[in-house]
Amino acid sequence: QVQLAESGGGLVQAGGSLRLSCTASGLTFSTYATGWFRQVPGKEREFVAVISRSDISTYYKDSVNGRFTISRDAAKNTMYLQMNSLKPEDTAVYYCAAKKSALAAGAIRERQDYDYWGQGTQVTVSS
Repeated sequence: QVQLAESGGGLVQAGGSLRLSCTASGLTFSTYATGWFRQVPGKEREFVAVISRSDISTYYKDSVNGRFTISRDAAKNTMYLQMNSLKPEDTAVYYCAAKKSALAAGAIRERQDYDYWGQGTQVTVSS
């Protein structure tokens, strides 16, 4: 059974940094693309970043490009989202997601594309 677990969220001032982690079980990164989404109350869950099965290609939401970096450690079965220069508008619950796919990262940007989800971790950025 596939399970994803996020951690690393917290409270940070604008301009600060956080590193989120997503530990996967029941899957291997060699066959799954994985990504990050975020959601605030009253809004739909939105795409943030994705890394392809090959770990070669990545794709980012325009508003986080240049500030966030997605990466994976296959030996630990863990994905990371390094978030720098955080802004209050980055405040949300961040979710880890996985999709069995060999597609390039840019082709997996819709929430409907993903098969498995974690429970989320709260990120709050104060102004």
